[in-house]
Amino acid sequence: MVPNDAIPNLRESKPPWLVADLRSDHAGETGAIWIYQGILSTTNEDAVKEFAQHHLATELCHLEEIEKFLDKKDRSVLIPLWKILGFLTGALPALIGPRAVFATISAVENFVVAHYQAQIRRLRNENIHPHIASVLQSCRDDEAQHEAEAASFISSQPGKLLRAWCCLISVGSNFAVKLARMI
Repeated sequence: MVPNDAIPNLRESKPPWLVADLRSDHAGETGAIWIYQGILSTTNEDAVKEFAQHHLATELCHLEEIEKFLDKKDRSVLIPLWKILGFLTGALPALIGPRAVFATISAVENFVVAHYQAQIRRLRNENIHPHIASVLQSCRDDEAQHEAEAASFISSQPGKLLRAWCCLISVGSNFAVKLARMI
């Protein structure tokens, strides 16, 4: 049995920037779940379904972990919007085909890996909340694996339209993080 003083207080006081970061993480993991729900609702490809089901399970675990650190009152009020946008981000490329799905996931995860890495770096530089940094590192590592796996399914460089879509994903993700950090 672990002594009570060895268990981190998951709801302990956090600086406002960290609450904002965790709010964006919570919104992002919620959106990720709905990306995979969107894929699963529209694809007929068995390999894509298997990929999405596996990654959906991981994202559900990530959301559960993030929720341990973030009071309900501190969560984004835009969760319904993140669900809709996530669903569309998964469903639209799934209507086009597997290559579009994998390029989309690669673009999303590329953004998420950098997003988590910046948070981990700041927590470690400020030497605060090592347990949160550890959980974020685990999430970041999973997301990096998702990115690599998605990229491995893309046999050649995406065309102009798919590159534009992936650019939109990156810009949209950046905007969503900024918005989720605020509300």
